[in-house]
Amino acid sequence: MDYTADIREYIQKEINTLQNLDVGALNAAIGAIVEAWSKDATIYTMGNGGSAATASHMVCDFNKGVSSEVERKFRFQCLNDNTPLVMAIANDISYDEVFSYQLKDVLEKNDLIIAISGSGNSKNIVKAVEYAREVGAKVIGITGYSGGKLMDMADYKMHVAVDDMQIAEDLHMVFDHMMMRVLCNNLKK
Repeated sequence: MDYTADIREYIQKEINTLQNLDVGALNAAIGAIVEAWSKDATIYTMGNGGSAATASHMVCDFNKGVSSEVERKFRFQCLNDNTPLVMAIANDISYDEVFSYQLKDVLEKNDLIIAISGSGNSKNIVKAVEYAREVGAKVIGITGYSGGKLMDMADYKMHVAVDDMQIAEDLHMVFDHMMMRVLCNNLKK
């Protein structure tokens, strides 16, 4: 079987989507991360499914990767990494509360939320962002498709305008690695 045409089609779709990213919006989101870091704020990441993997990967890349290159470490925390806690909240309260419950009475105004949702409509993400807005914390929304509710609610938007979850998730990981490279190059000791 020859999959060459399908492979080329996927790659071309990824290239076209990359070329249409809003670089100004990406720059503003990176600025928000640097501002939170400069205030010693905690930066919380969260997501479901593939977005959960990106949220977790981001914590590693910033707390170890970028932090090893700068004077002061980043303080990233992933809300989906503690599986027993997430499952206890989901079972005892509601899956819609798995992120907002963890933020209640812990999130501070100077903290930053990085919420990742391909559709932008995941209820647990939206509830956490609603809580962040009540507290006055800023929100980076990382989305795909039309951006959904999250894109409307986010202060900073890292949007992949494509109706394709795999391409969106690919580029969400590109955002992580791009930010890591940019900040390592610009915040060196």
